[in-house]
Amino acid sequence: MESKTLFQNRIDLEDLNQKVNQIKKEIGKVIIGQEKMLDLLMVCLLSKGHVLIEGVPGVAKTLSAKLMAKCVSADFSRLQFTPDLMPSDVLGTTVFNMAKSEFEFNKGPIFSNIVLIDEINRAPAKTQAALFEVMQENQVSMDGTTYILDDPFWVLATQNPIDQEGTYRLPEAQLDRFLMKIEVGYPSLDEELEILNTKHDRRGKCDMEEVSSLISVEEICNFRDRIQALHIDENLRKYIATIVHKTRNHPALLLGASPRASLAVMIASKAFAAIQGRDFVTPEDILEMAIPCLHHRLILTPEKEMEGVSSAQVMSQIIEGIEVPR
Repeated sequence: MESKTLFQNRIDLEDLNQKVNQIKKEIGKVIIGQEKMLDLLMVCLLSKGHVLIEGVPGVAKTLSAKLMAKCVSADFSRLQFTPDLMPSDVLGTTVFNMAKSEFEFNKGPIFSNIVLIDEINRAPAKTQAALFEVMQENQVSMDGTTYILDDPFWVLATQNPIDQEGTYRLPEAQLDRFLMKIEVGYPSLDEELEILNTKHDRRGKCDMEEVSSLISVEEICNFRDRIQALHIDENLRKYIATIVHKTRNHPALLLGASPRASLAVMIASKAFAAIQGRDFVTPEDILEMAIPCLHHRLILTPEKEMEGVSSAQVMSQIIEGIEVPR
């Protein structure tokens, strides 16, 4: 009886788990495999964190983001980033209203609840910089006036690997504004066969028609508030801080993670625990979230880059060298 009371959830997460499972099942009608990606997308949605999805063309990055957005009953806009895209194409522009004899601000597509930015690394630095304020502070400053975006505001961005033709490396300051980067690989042989069979059986029916809206803006805000209240032991908070601190003096890294990264790991770990049905964080939750939340924030030394070492590999080494609290 005492044991049952000890492990009984103090925060009711049943409705949250139900919604998460429904959304994953709904998207699973179209997206074959990629269970980990769907879990990470749900974590980002519930953590109020923007997400960067990276992979070669054709692995359903954009489709996954669009399906995820369709499951949410909220305003949605899509931006296709190109080399000639200007900041005003993203944020909006001030125009003169002849009828009123005054200037008016016409809001750009960034003023939406969910914004899909496709191929974000194909736009130049000037356009990338237009996203700095809006992604961090949920506001746009234009001509001396600040415009606040409606809550929730969530950016899903896709990018091709930086060695692809016509891509620009994202600035470190912008990468730091993404809660996590999800890397999407090729499907296995069995998964690819299932993709072919599913597409054949659908007889040309649009993928987007398979998915329905399942969660409202109000529910998202409610779930986010509950997740913030999840318990995380002080030893686990120290564990997160130690992992992030180790990135700042590792010989393979030119740039380590910032305090914003520590906060990202903590809130993502809470959200991951919540979708597992727990109202407390375990070391395993932190281990699951650490690499997706940290590896895109790190810069390798030129020597390690030439050796073909990845930041995710360095993160794995750092985590393995730290004792897991129990």
